[in-house]
Amino acid sequence: MTLIKSISGIRGTIGGATGNNLTPIDTVKFAAAYGTWLIGQHPAKKLTVIVGRDARISGKMVSSLVCNTLVGIGINVVDLGLSTTPTVEVAVTMEHADGGIILTASHNPKQWNALKLLNNKGEFLNAVEGQKILDIAATDGSTFAEVDDLGTYEKLEGYMEKHVSEVLKLALVDVEAIKKAKFKVVVDGVNSTGGIAIPALLKALDVECVELYCEPNGQFPHNPEPLKEHLGVISELVVKEKADLGVVVDPDVDRLAIVSEDGSMFGEEYTLVACADYVLGRTNGGNTVSNLSSSRALRDITKKHGGSYQASAVGEVNVVTLMKENNAVIGGEGNGGIIYPDSHYGRDSLVGVALFLSHLAHVKMSCKELRDSYPSYFMSKNKIQLTPEINVDLILEKMAAKYANEDVSTIDGVKIDFASEWAHLRKSNTEPIIRIYTESDTQSNADALAIRVIAEIKEII
Repeated sequence: MTLIKSISGIRGTIGGATGNNLTPIDTVKFAAAYGTWLIGQHPAKKLTVIVGRDARISGKMVSSLVCNTLVGIGINVVDLGLSTTPTVEVAVTMEHADGGIILTASHNPKQWNALKLLNNKGEFLNAVEGQKILDIAATDGSTFAEVDDLGTYEKLEGYMEKHVSEVLKLALVDVEAIKKAKFKVVVDGVNSTGGIAIPALLKALDVECVELYCEPNGQFPHNPEPLKEHLGVISELVVKEKADLGVVVDPDVDRLAIVSEDGSMFGEEYTLVACADYVLGRTNGGNTVSNLSSSRALRDITKKHGGSYQASAVGEVNVVTLMKENNAVIGGEGNGGIIYPDSHYGRDSLVGVALFLSHLAHVKMSCKELRDSYPSYFMSKNKIQLTPEINVDLILEKMAAKYANEDVSTIDGVKIDFASEWAHLRKSNTEPIIRIYTESDTQSNADALAIRVIAEIKEII
């Protein structure tokens, strides 16, 4: 059992001992710390916070604790109920709220849950803000409201439908072209809220939708991280249904993976590449940003359109910061996270699906043909489980020294750039693991580089 406190929120497994897991006590303490920090930002104002959750089993319990804690500290709560991460982000700005909390552990298995924290722009908190909340929680520095100053609670239904409507209004979402294309799409909603939101979007676009695992009961039918090894069922169903493509999202719908018509993976990395290709082609170029663990293919596509590409540290807030600094027209993370500023500064699978289908309708290629038109890079994504005695900083320091003659970046962990491939090693912010991502010109070369790096790390350990 695990409890992970970071600047982006608190994440842990349900049950167990206080302080070691995401217990009701830990949930209340952290929600109160967020509320205290928020009141400190707006001391003379009655505040409103949007709360939404994915469909995981613990969601109702955690939501009740969070909402009532905020009410108890004097904040008005608008509860969206079942929602997606990008829907809560959109709702914060549309409702002119002062902040938001998304109750989701993203791609983690069902025993996990988390509080992901937003500011009044519907964006994740930065490192300084997040650290202040951690400090308040660590010192029990919250004071609760007296009876006349309690907050209010309101349940607001139907926000995923509002989110769909906002996506359809985006200038580059070509609704008519998608409708004319008569696409057939299989959707794997991993029995969470993507099983509501993505079919609603597709039906609004007159796309024939075959639903797989779209019952939002929190019983994830496979590992919820949308990686190739977890997606055998949808791959087979896409072929069986003679569908144009498959769409896979994680439990909170901020990661998007595509399956081509032959059952092959379009690739999480190439979701962003395809959407960027479409956007850049219709904005006379422009700048893009992704993180250090993302494919070189985005850099190549950006250069093709005459734009500039930059890489940030891993983490949505870091990508968003660099996007704003570089006036990027699109960006995101190589895990299938699309950030499109014309909508909002958050990873959004609904926006990703709409842009991808618009692109596919215009290029008049099959999904597989579109994938084959892009530069071919292959990734290997691996991890090493951490134990308390492992000194991650020392490991990364030794790996950087070992490859000092290569192009090494230490912005976020250690990234080693070779001529035709790269390796990125970093401690996860959300799990007790070291992530090892590699990319090369063939899958076997990417796998071989990963095996070599993992062996070198284990030798240091």
